[in-house]
Amino acid sequence: MTTAFETMPSGRAPSPVEPLPHQLLAVLGQHRMATTHQLHELLRPGAARQTVSAPLNKLRRDGLVDYTVLPQSNRSRAWYLTSEGARLTRDFPALRGRPAYPISSATAASLKTPHTLTVVRTHLAFVSDARRRGDEHGHLDWTPEVSHPLSDGERIITDAVMHYTLVEGDERTKLRAFVEIDRATMGSERLASKLIEYARLWSYEPQPVGRPRSRQPAAAGAVWLRWYPVFPRVLFVLTGASRYVLGNRISDLQAMVAEHPLVGTLARQVPMGAAVLEDLEDLRPTGDVWVPLAGGVSRPWTEL
Repeated sequence: MTTAFETMPSGRAPSPVEPLPHQLLAVLGQHRMATTHQLHELLRPGAARQTVSAPLNKLRRDGLVDYTVLPQSNRSRAWYLTSEGARLTRDFPALRGRPAYPISSATAASLKTPHTLTVVRTHLAFVSDARRRGDEHGHLDWTPEVSHPLSDGERIITDAVMHYTLVEGDERTKLRAFVEIDRATMGSERLASKLIEYARLWSYEPQPVGRPRSRQPAAAGAVWLRWYPVFPRVLFVLTGASRYVLGNRISDLQAMVAEHPLVGTLARQVPMGAAVLEDLEDLRPTGDVWVPLAGGVSRPWTEL
């Protein structure tokens, strides 16, 4: 069996040995929040709904999780860790190094639900596709809110870092991607400027004190090499507006690639694409739904 590296390995599915309550706590620690339906699809697809809802209610009685009721949703629940639940999961091996951000109240939770649940919804599209294809992409292979340093003391926070292992016969290709979720809540120019931040991360090489700063991009000492063997793909997932508006936002991303010198250089080295979330759900992420930001016809994200 051969393995091609673009990232580190990932797990295919939840371990049947690990107790479901433990998995539920780990997922909420990783993703911050998820609905009952999302937890069901991540951990026990095809099982009865009570398989997940019963242990969730037990965890709530134990004071480890709580929920907020989503508006206009037939009383659907979005679950999150309490302070005690966050303290407990801090020692989970899968979550070591992951800062715990417990949500203090249902009111605080309601302010986070639109974006957080859209990020989980995007993850589910990849999980479902991986199961269908036989690829490896599990419930902990998606880490939201990952921060990396930029020059001048600034930081870039990506909506999620995705681990994905593409399985084709005896070959396994390990992929990784920075995923940005756009709900059309910010201006199009601000969205496109995120590409400048990724280009800065790609080119940022910290300099020893007293040595002139290098202007050469992505040298051997680039900061991202601390975490990744290859710079991850950059994927934008858009939703929350009409097809016309989302199409214009994708065009603005392409314009940034064409007009900004450093972003253009990045695009020649790193695959970058944009897709509409509803297309990922209907046609799957490995369908021809991704628009390459450097130009070209739509294609799967694995072929950008």
